[in-house]
Amino acid sequence: MATTFGPTALATPANAITVGRLLVAPLCFAVIDGSGGSWLAFVLWTCLCSTDGIDGYLARRHGTTRSGAFLDPLADKVLVLGALMALVAHGVFWWLPVALIAVRELAISLYRSMAAKRGITVPASRLAKGKTVVQQFAVAFALFPPTAQHAPGIAVAVLWVAVVLTVVSGVQYMLGASATAHRQLDGGSSGAL
Repeated sequence: MATTFGPTALATPANAITVGRLLVAPLCFAVIDGSGGSWLAFVLWTCLCSTDGIDGYLARRHGTTRSGAFLDPLADKVLVLGALMALVAHGVFWWLPVALIAVRELAISLYRSMAAKRGITVPASRLAKGKTVVQQFAVAFALFPPTAQHAPGIAVAVLWVAVVLTVVSGVQYMLGASATAHRQLDGGSSGAL
């Protein structure tokens, strides 16, 4: 029988994997270069991205926690933005799409932090989870030597799809927050943003 953790638990298997992702991420960023992909960077990136699904599975199995609801999206943002910025630094990606993604991610992180101060957890929407996967694929195509060397346009195209999904999901969050704020002002529930 699996151990179940309460919503305030910190030391959970899911959180351990998430923290592990955060600790290994700088190694992945360090091996990213602009020389037509890297097998080492690609393998590290694939492992880091796959652990996202593992910690999600463990969280659902053992009980979701507030700390996990904060740490998991944070790890996703650190991984994606760190890798994208490393690819911009090496001239693989243009800075503009990465800047658009970074602005949205920082804005939603601030939104989540403000909500957390009010004791409100803001879970990721399906669209937001989907945009994270597309962002991860953009990085993967840029790191995978066959596509990086022979079809770099694939990574760029996937990156722009990620930008669209990133912006749309950000607007979705803001509209949801605005609608909830109006309900609260009208005397509705104050339990969500």
